[in-house]
Amino acid sequence: MALNLRQKQTESIIRMLNLNQPVTATGTANEEVYKILIYDRFCQNILSPLIHVKDLRKHGVTLYFLIDKDRKPVHDVPAVYFVQATKHNIDRIVADASRSLYDSFFLNFSSSVPRPLLEDLASETLKSDSIQRIAKVHDQYLEFVTLEDNLFSLGQRSSYVQLNDPSAGDREIEEIVEKIVGGLFCVLATLAVVPIIRCPRGGPAEMVAMALDQRLRDHLLSKNNLFSEGGGFMSSFQRPILCLFDRNFELSVGIQHDFRYQPLVHDILGLKLNGLSVKSEKGGMNYELNSSDPFWSANGFLEFPEVAVEIETQLNKYKRDVDEVNRKTGGAAEAEFDGADMIGNTKHLMKAVNSLPELTERKQIIDKHTNIATVLLGEIKERSLDSYAKKVNEIMSRGGIDRNELLDLLRGKGTKMDKLRFAVVYLISSENINQSEVEAMEEVLKELEINTSAFQYVKKMKSLNVSFASANSTGKGNIVNWAEKLYGQSISAVTAGVKNLLSSDRQLALTRTVEALMEGKPNPETDSYLVLDPRAQRSSAGTSSSHLKGPFKEAIVFMIGGGNYIEYASLQELSLRQHPPKHVVYGTTEILTGEEFVEQLMLLGQKMGLGSASVSSSN
Repeated sequence: MALNLRQKQTESIIRMLNLNQPVTATGTANEEVYKILIYDRFCQNILSPLIHVKDLRKHGVTLYFLIDKDRKPVHDVPAVYFVQATKHNIDRIVADASRSLYDSFFLNFSSSVPRPLLEDLASETLKSDSIQRIAKVHDQYLEFVTLEDNLFSLGQRSSYVQLNDPSAGDREIEEIVEKIVGGLFCVLATLAVVPIIRCPRGGPAEMVAMALDQRLRDHLLSKNNLFSEGGGFMSSFQRPILCLFDRNFELSVGIQHDFRYQPLVHDILGLKLNGLSVKSEKGGMNYELNSSDPFWSANGFLEFPEVAVEIETQLNKYKRDVDEVNRKTGGAAEAEFDGADMIGNTKHLMKAVNSLPELTERKQIIDKHTNIATVLLGEIKERSLDSYAKKVNEIMSRGGIDRNELLDLLRGKGTKMDKLRFAVVYLISSENINQSEVEAMEEVLKELEINTSAFQYVKKMKSLNVSFASANSTGKGNIVNWAEKLYGQSISAVTAGVKNLLSSDRQLALTRTVEALMEGKPNPETDSYLVLDPRAQRSSAGTSSSHLKGPFKEAIVFMIGGGNYIEYASLQELSLRQHPPKHVVYGTTEILTGEEFVEQLMLLGQKMGLGSASVSSSN
């Protein structure tokens, strides 16, 4: 697969661990060198979903430390540094080199090093007479976190607040856009693809699209660029499409409760960097959930009740297989398979011995998901999360629910945050919401001592939609204008995007739009979208040449301002539904739970002086 981001990023990291030497087919360098690895927090997050301690050992890494930790000298050993290109990290490297902590320094920056920082590094190491210790400096273009084959995050926090902050000036907005463009450039450089870029006009998506297009054009002018077409799939295969969206395109999905397994595990149990810490009656357990777990890969997008059935099915199959092995080897049928009673002919014995590791691994996976599902079920019952998910679906499909049902749910089970999230989703998604309903909801929230600043912020957005509806259509150059920036894009979110949100089979507006963009047929929803081809002559940019419109077999969908596992699940379902299957990679500035996203809305509400900022909203 051309867009296997996880594989390509892992290969780049392994090459880096082997001092950027070519790696053999076995995945190791020709000559093994023992070394030390130094990283910062951000690069630790890049490494942790991809590389385990045993992998580090395999590649000769004997010790590994955070850059800010006090470290003792280790002589005659090279050090591999993997850090962001910041002034702080450069200063630390210079200090390490001047103290001769290690024999030689192989410096790897997660993105390209700005020239002033490179000059600082050179002049400071010259001053301390340690420049000869700097063996190599590499720009790795790896400044993003890959969680699954088709899921990545730029790890850029609070981008929604930064982009929608009423007090943010042009310069601050440009800096955030530049940072997002830098992260996306790293993703494209790792994949070695130059995509066709599509996005809605206006708002942050267009700003990122234009800046990314320019960055790619500038880079393609250099002879030794990262996208040279030597033997890559680019020359023989069609290019992918990059679809850029801003969180306001479909605001409610960032907030709503979902009832699928992966979104639930993330939202309720706090899945982070593929790691999960579960507290149960048996004590705390730490689990890893990634593509090496076949149950997670196969069932992550199923509704929770279906997952519970699947766990039961797998357990019964495991028991049958254990009984079969015991029967063939003469063991007791009712005994748990432990290999102790194996007797019988050699052939059966060997077969049983060979099946032992596979059975043990299956049992561990079943136990893991049984524990996770048990804890989830406890939360679902205690907080009535199934009712929230069901009512959200009703709101989406019917455009609203009965007022009494709404108020009963708000007064019923659930944490304060559950109730606030539901109220905000109702406010965004209901087509014909009247003032008295809004007031009744506010009254209940205040009665329950729930912070209403996020609710007030969305209410303000919704009320300003009408007056700012024309702002986008005038095509003004200055899209950083506050009112336009804040509310221009949300018009589509609160009206068109949400009205048809679940038109068929609970499909998100995002998924439907991506499907239309990949099909490349005329479509009123996407015909006005910007089209950019960084490889084309500037004069034809934004035009609709046939190759720019598709159809496309592969897409990278990027959500600016925070994404989630709900959108990821929906897009993966889309790709599997196509015949033949298409390939969709989903990325975002940061992956947020509903609670984390509502906290950003709260902050914006408070910045605008809205709502009751003093009351806590957790629990």
